[in-house]
Amino acid sequence: MSVESPAPSASATTAASRVGLRLMHVHAHPDDESSKGAASTAMYVAEGVDVHVVTCTGGERGSVLNPKMDRPDVWENITEIRRQEMERARDILGVRQHWLGFVDSGWPEGDPKPPLPEGCFALAPLEESTAALVRLIREHRPHVLTTYDERGGYPHPDHIRCHEVSVAAFEAASDPALYPDAGPAWQVSKLYYHHSFNRERMQRLHDAMVAHGLESPWEERLKDWKPEPEWDARVTTKVPCSDYFGVRDQALLAHATQIDPDGFWFAVPREIQTEVWPTEDYELVRSVVDSPMPESDLFAGVVPEAAS
Repeated sequence: MSVESPAPSASATTAASRVGLRLMHVHAHPDDESSKGAASTAMYVAEGVDVHVVTCTGGERGSVLNPKMDRPDVWENITEIRRQEMERARDILGVRQHWLGFVDSGWPEGDPKPPLPEGCFALAPLEESTAALVRLIREHRPHVLTTYDERGGYPHPDHIRCHEVSVAAFEAASDPALYPDAGPAWQVSKLYYHHSFNRERMQRLHDAMVAHGLESPWEERLKDWKPEPEWDARVTTKVPCSDYFGVRDQALLAHATQIDPDGFWFAVPREIQTEVWPTEDYELVRSVVDSPMPESDLFAGVVPEAAS
């Protein structure tokens, strides 16, 4: 059911110690790979890691969030446009990318919320979507897999389903008795959740903007965002990757329908981001290797013998 996009030609300098390592990110929609973990992705690619992005849906029911792109011709061709945007972002990040083949569920609005559309990703049988991801895991044999937490990062039905599918596939991929037609079993060494949008990070960026006499894009949102110290404490792994924030930004801009270049994504100067929060943050939730906590590397504990 999956469709593979050809791998781009990489021009980044590689580090011999990383060649042979493989990383897989599982995301719900095109653009998620650029808004969550994109700087660490670009860093690992530059170091020689083979990075695969799995995109569960085509983003067919997504909104157009850039006012400059909110035009009838864009809406009429939104599916193809979003595929083209994904191709540009893929090339900027230097990753391989696969469409899992499911249809965007959309964001239900109303009170009460309407039922999800028939045939969408969030309503697909879990066994069906898990089998599709297990096949990719067994084919590409990642050492590390990342996805969303149980909240989905935010409660979009596709993000929550992406979490469920990713966790189920992580567990199933190593069991030869499950999905035997999906290829030889493969044990992923580590499973992580993204924790990019934690309140502590946004508060520190906000405080730095105010200290520099700049208008903060987070002021209003922080008023309603209650502190969650237990949630923020779940972060186990902070990957220093500020040298690649520029690559991240270019990948974001490639998703022109989804990212307003004059919006909040780019309101905080990169210099402030680098000074205040130079990492991308993850939570290690499953591991079959030993790695002391806290970590600064998704591959901590993955020994060279495992990179085969």
